[in-house]
Amino acid sequence: MILASASPRRKTLLQDLGLEFKIIEAQIDEKPHGGETPEEFALRAGCEKAGEVSRGNHTSWVLGADTVVVYGGRILGKPRNAEKALSVLLALSGQKHLVHTGFCLKNAAEKVSVSRLVTTEVYFAPFAKEIAAAYVFSGEPLDKAGAYGIQGAGGALVEKINGSYSNVVGLPLVEVIQEMLRHKVVEPVQGSLSLESRPLSFRQDD
Repeated sequence: MILASASPRRKTLLQDLGLEFKIIEAQIDEKPHGGETPEEFALRAGCEKAGEVSRGNHTSWVLGADTVVVYGGRILGKPRNAEKALSVLLALSGQKHLVHTGFCLKNAAEKVSVSRLVTTEVYFAPFAKEIAAAYVFSGEPLDKAGAYGIQGAGGALVEKINGSYSNVVGLPLVEVIQEMLRHKVVEPVQGSLSLESRPLSFRQDD
């Protein structure tokens, strides 16, 4: 299988399941089209990533995904600088925002292409400007859409979520594995998953 993304968070999520895969970063224009909703953009971008990589790897299963953070109907990208990160965090304080991930699983040789959109509601607790500033100073928000990482120190800002946690990290694992099982990209065997005929065990901590 090929992951059509250079995201370290998606890589970690799949590796933590014990899956083996190659990474080929898709080269697409990741900008919304005019009149496109955030949901439409996330799904299209995820499918374009899978399609672009699949063209040069016809016999492989390719997984593409794109995640967007949305507040007030607007996509919140990665902040340009610390000042922008602070502004975004203060806007989200005490508020609800949405995280959409569109993903596509594609195999050109088998003429299979399946895509899904997964949405998670994220509620931030109210917090003071000093808290937001301290978080920005850590540097963590600067390479993350929405200016926070739920899997890191940014998780302390989150009061609750409705939906998939891993979706907020970057990949909705339940839904992705459902589609992998449905299309026999992975198959359950005792104590492991097999990926394209290779037995792969889930890792367990000692």
